[in-house]
Amino acid sequence: MTVMKIKGLMVAAGLLLFTGSTFAEAERPNIIVLLCDDLGYGDLECYGHPHIKTPHLNQLAAEGMRFTDCYSTAAVCSPSRVGLLTGRNPNRAGIYEWIPNGKQIHMRASEITIPQLLKQAGYATCMSGKWHCNGRFNSPDQPQPDDAGFDYWFATHNNAAPSHENPVNFVRNGREVGPLEGFSCQLVMDEALDWLSTHYKQHPKQPFFMYVTFHEPHEPVASPRDLVDAYQETARNEDEAQYFANVANMDAAVGKLMARLNALDLDENTLVLFTSDNGPEELLRFEHETRSYGRATPLRGMKVWTTEGGVRVPGIMRWPAGIKPGEVSDETVSALDFLPTFCELAGTAPPTDLELDGTSFLPVLENKTIVREKPLLWIYYHAINERRVAMRDGDWKILAKLSIDKYRGITSENEERVKAATLSDFQLFNLSEDIGEANDLSQSHPEKLEELTTLLEAQYQELVQDSYVWGSES
Repeated sequence: MTVMKIKGLMVAAGLLLFTGSTFAEAERPNIIVLLCDDLGYGDLECYGHPHIKTPHLNQLAAEGMRFTDCYSTAAVCSPSRVGLLTGRNPNRAGIYEWIPNGKQIHMRASEITIPQLLKQAGYATCMSGKWHCNGRFNSPDQPQPDDAGFDYWFATHNNAAPSHENPVNFVRNGREVGPLEGFSCQLVMDEALDWLSTHYKQHPKQPFFMYVTFHEPHEPVASPRDLVDAYQETARNEDEAQYFANVANMDAAVGKLMARLNALDLDENTLVLFTSDNGPEELLRFEHETRSYGRATPLRGMKVWTTEGGVRVPGIMRWPAGIKPGEVSDETVSALDFLPTFCELAGTAPPTDLELDGTSFLPVLENKTIVREKPLLWIYYHAINERRVAMRDGDWKILAKLSIDKYRGITSENEERVKAATLSDFQLFNLSEDIGEANDLSQSHPEKLEELTTLLEAQYQELVQDSYVWGSES
C-alpha cells in the first residue's frame, strides 16, 4: 500500500490516516477554489504577460506550485463549472454549452458535487460569485447552489450586471440583494471573507470549503479608474487598459484573501487553488465585447476552441502543510481531478454509482506522476474550430472532425444523428515539444496515430452513450 506523508497526516487508499494520537477535524486541510471567468493562459505575470502586474498571484505561485499543463473541463463556462463541481465530463450531466437565462438546462439533482461530499465529511461550505449551472436561477424549478451543497451562497446567474462595477443582480441565500457599490471581484471576495471570519469565530475547529468564482475578466469589463490609469502607457487603448486593470483588480482580491488567512492563522493548512473556467474570449467575437484583450499565448485558439488555447488554463496551488514552495510542475492536471482529490484530503470517498473522469492529483505534490485510468476528453459540438473532438493522453493530443452539424447539445430531436456521428481528419501533436500545436505529426507517426485514433474512438463512443439527452424543448 502506497502511503503519502503530509506533515502530520498520511494519505493511503483514499483515506486520511492521522498520525497524531487523537482525531481533530482541523487537521484536515481547508480548501479554497478561486475560479476566474475567461482568464487566458498568458494573462498573468507569472505566466509571461508582458504588462499585467499580478504580485499576489506571483507570490501564491512562489509559495506553492505553478502548473504548466492545467486544464479546464470544457472550453466554455457552464459545462466547465459543472465538470469541476462533479468530477465528471460535463457531457455526462447534459451540460454541453453555456446556459442562457430561462432555459430548462441545469445541473440536475442526481449529480453529486464537491460541496455535498465535503459537507457530509464535516466541512462547512460557502460559494461566492458566478454560478451559471442552471437556466432558472433562484427559482424552485431547478436546483440552486444550496441544493448543490453550499451552506451559504452569494451569487449571480451569469455575468455581473450591468458590468463589474456596481452590480445589481446578486442573490444571497435565495434573496435578491439589490444594487451594490464597488467592483465584482472585491464584492465577491469581501462576502466570502465575511462568511469565513464568522464561521471561524463560531467553529474554529471545523474545516471549510470555499468556492470563490470571479466574474473577471469576462465582459462586460469594468475596472477601477486608478488601475486603468496605471496601464495607459503600456496598453494600446483605453479598452485594453481596462482589461489589464481588470486582471490586476482580481489579483488584488486574491491578496485580500491571503491576508485574511494569515490574520486568522489559517494559511498553513489551507489549500488555495487558483484557475480559470476556460481560455480567453476573442476580441469582438460579439459586437459588445470591445475589451476582450485576453491572451492564450503561446497556445493555439481561444475560448470555445478545443485546441489548447480553449482548455489549457493557469493553475496555481498553495498549501504550506503539503506543498513545497517554488515548485513548477508539467504534470497534466484537470479540474476533473478536484473532486477525487478533495475527497481524499477530507477522508471521504467519491461517489461509486456515477462515472468519474478525474483522478487524485496528490501524487504531484510529491513530484510524482499521476496515473490516469482514462485520458482527458473534450467533445464540444458547438466549437469554433473544425475539429470539435480532442483528447490528451500523456504528452500527446489528438483532434478529430465530426460528421454532423453544430449543435448546442444532445436533445431527443438530434440524439440519433449525434450518436451515429463518426470521427475523421485526425490531427496529432506532441505537446511536450509543440505547445502551440503547430506541427501535425499524423503522417510522420502512423503507429502513434493508429494507437490514439483507436483510443479516441472508444472513449468518444463511451462518453456519447453516457451523455444526458434533453427533451426537444430544451
